[in-house]
Amino acid sequence: MSHVLVIANETVAGKGLIEALKQRAAGGADLVTVIAPVSKPQGGYVVYEDTRRASAGRRLDRTLTALHEAGIKAHGLVVDADPEDAVRDAMAMLDPKPDAVIVSTHPQERSGWLRRKVIDRVRDAAGGVPVEHIVVDLSEEGEANVLVLANETVVGDPLLAKIKERAARSPASFLIICPQSDPNQGSHPEAERRLRRALTVLRGDGIEAHGQVAHPDPYTAATQAVHDERIDEIIVSTFAPERSPWMKKDLVQKLHKDTGLPVEHVVVAEEVPA
Repeated sequence: MSHVLVIANETVAGKGLIEALKQRAAGGADLVTVIAPVSKPQGGYVVYEDTRRASAGRRLDRTLTALHEAGIKAHGLVVDADPEDAVRDAMAMLDPKPDAVIVSTHPQERSGWLRRKVIDRVRDAAGGVPVEHIVVDLSEEGEANVLVLANETVVGDPLLAKIKERAARSPASFLIICPQSDPNQGSHPEAERRLRRALTVLRGDGIEAHGQVAHPDPYTAATQAVHDERIDEIIVSTFAPERSPWMKKDLVQKLHKDTGLPVEHVVVAEEVPA
């Protein structure tokens, strides 16, 4: 039996990957196992893993449905592991053992996995089994990853309305980063409550969203996220410029210049209830 192991997370539901798997099946592959590793970002304090896992699970379900509809025997799971660890565990546990591995990533300029040289490490973990690298450009498929940067305004009505409007415009998922206010504190309960509230509201409306409480400097938090994730757009939410320390540092202009991404600014004029 020919058994193909697929390692993919954000690109797992990409049309390019699904078409490649269909071609594999037509060429004689009998079984496809799809594993979606969900690893923590390198920067940040509190990560809401439940929302990350749920988003990965929904993407994986779409892929398995498409493969089943094409008559391909396939199964998969979401795991808490780095890609190379996921491959190493799969090679040891799956029966029959995979005779081919496919790793799917974003293009070079958008891929955290490629920046961390994951393909080389996967080849080492595969133990001599051939590894194929497939590049999936989700931006060409009309799906966007939007970074939302907000702290006290994260539950403000103008920001939530902007996210809902963007989600209605075209397919998108949202990563919400909340730079915590005091780096000397070990916990950040107010920031966590605000973020959980925003995620609950958005996911209640069917919007793909996950988030984390992050580095206290918003510029550093945003650029770390851009390094770790595929980000296509940025939304920055602040109070009015005269009372926002972020705006006094020209945050919006700096992010646009240094990331090369479109950055939209949302102003929350009124105090947000705790």
